[in-house]
Amino acid sequence: MRVHSLQSLPFIVGTNPSIAKTLETYRDSFQLLATYPPVKTLEDNQRFTQQLEALVERHANDVPTMAKGFLESAKYILALLNALSAIQNRISVRLIAEQHIAISRALEEARTGYVGVVDTQLKVERMIRMCESYVAELCAATLGASPVVEIDGEVDAAFAYIPVHLEYMLTEILKNSFRATVEHHHKKSHQTPLPPVRITLVTAGDTGSFFSIRIRDEGGGVSPSNMARIFSYAFTTAKSDDDPDAGGGPYAAQHVGGLANIGGDNSHLFAEITSKGLQTGLGSIAGLGYGLPMSKLYAKYFGGSLELVSLEGWGADLFLKLRCLSDEAGSSVI
Repeated sequence: MRVHSLQSLPFIVGTNPSIAKTLETYRDSFQLLATYPPVKTLEDNQRFTQQLEALVERHANDVPTMAKGFLESAKYILALLNALSAIQNRISVRLIAEQHIAISRALEEARTGYVGVVDTQLKVERMIRMCESYVAELCAATLGASPVVEIDGEVDAAFAYIPVHLEYMLTEILKNSFRATVEHHHKKSHQTPLPPVRITLVTAGDTGSFFSIRIRDEGGGVSPSNMARIFSYAFTTAKSDDDPDAGGGPYAAQHVGGLANIGGDNSHLFAEITSKGLQTGLGSIAGLGYGLPMSKLYAKYFGGSLELVSLEGWGADLFLKLRCLSDEAGSSVI
């Protein structure tokens, strides 16, 4: 379906090098999976899982590649972009692949507290602090300063969710809040301390079936003329760079499956991603306009939501509501 979606793009868009590269990768992967022999034994599954892992890694940068191509082709595709199902399909396909890999790994070595890629006791405060550390370094290196994050509400709460999805959403939301806070207050004065970004955690619903996160900043809010487009693909309030290859936008340093990837020690990966992000400058903290709409897609994937309320001239509240992926909450992973 994704191959067909990309093939159906206007000719001038399909010839864009980044989009053409993505299409070629999809074609090759589809051909491999479509012709793969049936898996009948555990040994067959082990070989298939190894192949699947290679494909997941190969497609890790699909979204930054597509984002670059869509941005370069924006005037030809913007009217069609929101109708494309390619990005949502990518979430499904990648999730199914990673779930299969994680369950297959668990046959050899079980991970306590996990069902496939789902962390049944995901500590939200810990995830926020990890994302804050990454975004703060990025923001300080790019803009010269960074606000701190204050967390209140149910700070010790945990719920069942997919770490890489939550990591992605929090990172993109914090990028927006941090950049807005620094730019808005540096217009007034470089001497006054930056106000914090305040995050409130709450378990929602009578059965705890949802978990809600409010991110509040004092970054000046969003103008009414931009509010209608704030969740539109390729829309960004960041100023573009003269060099089209500079930076790389929100995805320059992060793909979904980054800091909280499945299995293994993440510390070396965190350092690698941070260093790559710092090398790319402003392009890493903002630019391609995929952060918020992609975050909304991830939130809605399991029946959650992402909403933004702006107070122009002061700041914005962003409400992230996520469905708990536990048996008690009546949810299923796939």
